[in-house]
Order: sequence, then C-alpha cells, then structure tokens
Amino acid sequence: MTSPKLTRTPSSSVTATAIVSSLLTVQTPGAGFSDLTAEVAKFVREAGAREGMLTLFIRHTSASLTIQENADPAVLDDLATALDRAAPENAGWRHDTEGPDDMPAHIKTMLTATSLQVPVLRGALALGTWQAVYLIEHRARPHRREIVLQFIGATA
Repeated sequence: MTSPKLTRTPSSSVTATAIVSSLLTVQTPGAGFSDLTAEVAKFVREAGAREGMLTLFIRHTSASLTIQENADPAVLDDLATALDRAAPENAGWRHDTEGPDDMPAHIKTMLTATSLQVPVLRGALALGTWQAVYLIEHRARPHRREIVLQFIGATA
C-alpha cells in the first residue's frame, strides 16, 4: 500500500476578537434549493471578517441547510429525488397537521442539517471551487425562513 502525498500550508494564528451576527430572511418559492452563497459571502465582507468561523443556523424544522455542488443543476434535482424517496408523502405518517408534506419535511430536515460551519480564511469563505451554501425548502408552499449568521474570529 502506498502512502498518499500530503502537503499543508503553514498554520496561521489569530485571536478571536469579534462576534458579528445577522438574521437572514429568505422567502422560498416552495420545495427546492435556494443558493445563499452570494448573500453569505456579502455578510462576511460587511463584517470585516479576516480569519475565523462562520456558523449558519436555520430556525425551522421543515427546512434545512447544506453545502453541495454548484456546477450541475442535475445534482440538486437528484438530491431532491433522493430525499423524496427517503421520506415520501402519503406513507401513512401520523403527523399530517399541515398536509401530506408535513411529516416528510421533518424527516428530510433530520436527514440533512439545521446548522453549518464554514471557515473564513483571508477574508473569504473557504468553500471549494464547486461548493455552494443552500437552503433546502422541504414544504410545497412558499415559506419565510430565518437563518442566523454568526462570524466568530478576527476582523479587519
């Protein structure tokens, strides 16, 4: 077995001197993915973030957050299909207070994430080339969703 070639940049060290927070409100059009990357990057710039950690937290139980590919829209379609297969409507769920998509939306949220952390390096999100931050709306109807953005670290 051969060992992989490893490289690492020199470590950087900063003192976390700031906590900057904001509440992002998103009006979703209904089920699907909403790309938040540009708005999140704008928050990081406006916060004067240099080095640290950005946390995103969605304040809902029927919508979620993910980091996924941003190049091929078929990826998002396939992910939506996979979530629908994992938690189909009309599967005999007992909780259907708000309709047949109610319980499946809760299951899809449980399978994805309600919070994300993204490192901030040299004033920018440390996302990979093909990565984007998405809100996933799991309900069929449009909803108003709130996401807490919080940067902790060093600012300019």
